[in-house]
Amino acid sequence: MYAWIWRKLPFGLAGKLTGSVLLAAAALALLWFVVFPWAEPLLPFDDVQVTQDSGVPDGGGDSGVTTETGNPGDPGDGHELPYDTDQNNTPPPSPRR
Repeated sequence: MYAWIWRKLPFGLAGKLTGSVLLAAAALALLWFVVFPWAEPLLPFDDVQVTQDSGVPDGGGDSGVTTETGNPGDPGDGHELPYDTDQNNTPPPSPRR
């Protein structure tokens, strides 16, 4: 298909290069201004739902962002990690032959 387009473009090498750039620009403009705006409502990229409870009643002025103090591995913060964070317990890689 591209070879057929290249053969059909007029005016020698300079015309073919210019025509190729114009065809590519036209295809990008068609996508940018027609296809993408049409498809945007059909795509779920803007469907963001944050369901974390901030602990503040509605209208409390909190943005929903909570901050915690202390280290994440401390026992008392309600988050217990299922692995040791003080050292690396993975075995060394085996030598390849």
